Amino acid sequence: MKEVKLFNSLGMKMETFTPLVPNKVSIYCCGPTVYNDPHIGNFRPVITFDILRRLLMHIGYQVTFVSNYTDVDDKIIKRAKELGITEKELTTSVIKEYRRLVEEVGALQPDYTPTPTVYMPQIISYVEDLVKTGYAYVSDGDVYLSVKKIPNYGELSGNSIEDLENGARIAVGDKKKDPVDFALWKKTDEGIQWDTLWSKGRPGWHTECCVMIHTLFPEQKGYIDIHGGGFDLKFPHHENEMAQAKAHDGHKLAHFWMHNGFININNEKMSKSLGNVILMKDVVKEYGGIPFRLMLLASHYRAPASFSADTIKEAQTKYSQIETAMKKVAILLERKDIDIDSLKPSDETKFLDALCDDLNTPNALSVLYEEVKTLNSLWRVKEINYEALSDSFAKVRSYCDVLGLTLHIPHLNLEDKKLYEEYDIAKKNKDFAKSDEIRQTLLSKNLF
Repeated sequence: MKEVKLFNSLGMKMETFTPLVPNKVSIYCCGPTVYNDPHIGNFRPVITFDILRRLLMHIGYQVTFVSNYTDVDDKIIKRAKELGITEKELTTSVIKEYRRLVEEVGALQPDYTPTPTVYMPQIISYVEDLVKTGYAYVSDGDVYLSVKKIPNYGELSGNSIEDLENGARIAVGDKKKDPVDFALWKKTDEGIQWDTLWSKGRPGWHTECCVMIHTLFPEQKGYIDIHGGGFDLKFPHHENEMAQAKAHDGHKLAHFWMHNGFININNEKMSKSLGNVILMKDVVKEYGGIPFRLMLLASHYRAPASFSADTIKEAQTKYSQIETAMKKVAILLERKDIDIDSLKPSDETKFLDALCDDLNTPNALSVLYEEVKTLNSLWRVKEINYEALSDSFAKVRSYCDVLGLTLHIPHLNLEDKKLYEEYDIAKKNKDFAKSDEIRQTLLSKNLF
């Protein structure tokens, strides 16, 4: 198995990745809170961890990939009220659109997409366990985790309890014993609620992911290989997830913690306050999902990515160049009765070396673009070396597959091949009217 090195946010260093179970990899990526149309920032982790998943599968690992939808939240309650619909109607609609957009950007759907509403019995049981063991306490119907009882709290984010205490105050009416404690369960009479021993209410955000990981990976007691998400989730969300796992199961929830950077808009932070939030559906409609993906890959996943008219249009051009070259060569190979679907690349070392170095997509793209140049040079000659052309075609196709760059590769049937033969004869005989007629027919079938 090829060696993979990843940057582990827990410890802030590069480490060689070794799965907890030989040949099997468990990945959990935090998904969106489904209350509104997703913006482009929501899709950076989608694309980042899709590439990680594809890479690991490509080099031979069996990967189980989980990404949740948070369908219980104050924002959901508020938005449902504004629209005059139920919370379930809202979340169902947003999830459907999100799944569509996941496919538009070339990402594989997760193996599992858990939601808190489905896992509520397990969530309640998990919180009960933490209360029984003394790691959590009940206060007027709310349940809080006693953070000071958690060993090495803050080791993921670098936030010490002392620093957090200095910046926190217990407000009048606050039910917490300590300002750094966080809610596992919230008593409420608003929105969807569940009955518990403590109150009627709903879970805290940090608990949901913990429980779903714990439930979906029972053989490992919820200890997984990789936990991922945006950099903004590192604290408090992921830190608090880890704290609960330490209390409940005696482990840190994940071996590797990975976090992607933000997307800037014209080199400015994307935020509602600046009014520069861009919806994913609008980008897909105007530019296409794959060019957006290609644009993101031009930046390392841990670095900020820049979205602008220039960067997305450049990605559009690059993608068009790749697809045009592959379409041209596919037709040439098919006309020679070469089975393009069975072609395997002779060597992918340079490309895989780049991706196995902490998902260095800029370097991987450089290898891809260089191979596209080679591909074009191989067919633009009088005497084509079909063996070399086939290998170059296979390389580009494989690289694009690992990077999730969907290519629309044509296949010729017997009628199509006959048309091409007639086209060649007409050109040779200088029957330009006939050749142009055939060309137009092939163009109408997207085969020219």
